[in-house]
Amino acid sequence: MKEKHKIMDHSSFNKTILAIFILTLLSLFLGGCAVKKQYPLISLSPSSHPAFSDDMLYDGLEHSILKSIEYLNKIPPDRTFQFGENYFTASHMIKSFEYFLDFAQSKPSNKDLNQFVKSNYLVYQSAGRNNEEEVLFTGYYEPLLEGSLNQNAVYNIPVLTLPDDLIEIDLTPFSEKFKGEKITGRLTNRTVVPYFDRREISQGMILEGKTRPLAWLKDPVDLLFLQIQGSGRIYLDNGTTINVHYHGKNGQPYRSIGKHLIDTGKIPKSEMSMQKIREYLNDHPEQIEDVLNHNPSYVFFKLEEDGPLGCLNVKLTPGRSIALDRRIFPLPSLAFIETKKPLVNADGLIREWTDFSRFVSSQDTGGAIR
Repeated sequence: MKEKHKIMDHSSFNKTILAIFILTLLSLFLGGCAVKKQYPLISLSPSSHPAFSDDMLYDGLEHSILKSIEYLNKIPPDRTFQFGENYFTASHMIKSFEYFLDFAQSKPSNKDLNQFVKSNYLVYQSAGRNNEEEVLFTGYYEPLLEGSLNQNAVYNIPVLTLPDDLIEIDLTPFSEKFKGEKITGRLTNRTVVPYFDRREISQGMILEGKTRPLAWLKDPVDLLFLQIQGSGRIYLDNGTTINVHYHGKNGQPYRSIGKHLIDTGKIPKSEMSMQKIREYLNDHPEQIEDVLNHNPSYVFFKLEEDGPLGCLNVKLTPGRSIALDRRIFPLPSLAFIETKKPLVNADGLIREWTDFSRFVSSQDTGGAIR
């Protein structure tokens, strides 16, 4: 299954990550299932550990870990999280974060760091796409967009609140085989039906009286990118700025606009980026509606005083917070990544790619992440 991982960064790049590793303290895990099967997280022996290091010299790590602990302190201490075939409680997760943070605050050498992890932590590696231990890694940023509180000829694209007729149903109580599964829809004639898709919502009238605009944007592509990122800031024409954050979605499947433009021959795969998508749509305004409606998923927002916030409702940390598929990876968790990052020149152009690795905190997810 294709995995898409994001890190808080303002660069836009797509590279295959060498590996992503999840860490937790050695002791206190609950027994896993007796039947052996393939798990998306693979427990590693100490001899198979990566060479742990941190290119940010632990800067920002304390903030991200404390935010994960903040979330864990709000949930029942006996709630469990699955790591491969093992399960750990929230209380154990807190101890795992606290113990690592206490050690990291000493700014240890790489030698001491690796010995510490080997002696105290279980390390799990992502099975990755086709069990090849590689996953897709992309940039993660908070967009700053221009907007208005009032609809006019310039600002005519609404950023909508969660509709009051949208319902989310947890299927867990209905059957063990649906454990963890949810569906989103609406009631009509006492029957739950799929919620309206992007095309229906964008036509403008179908949600009248069920939602309200938080602000108005000037460009439908701005709204698409805001929905993909899940949060952003809107600089209003009255000189103020508001923070908008993901509140829910219509439950329709996410379909990649970028992949669609590649498959239809509009943009070469080697050139694909968010900038290329915007450039293509700006050059072909007559195609905007059809291209955007290829993705039926639609995201709704709420106002936040602070931000950006992840799906755990804690503030994300630049360079440290990552978004993962929570059906596969436990959120929150302490993770370690190895991949490449671009080095740019004075004109903002990439001059080379360089290897890097660091510790991160899984604190977010998204409809585009699989």
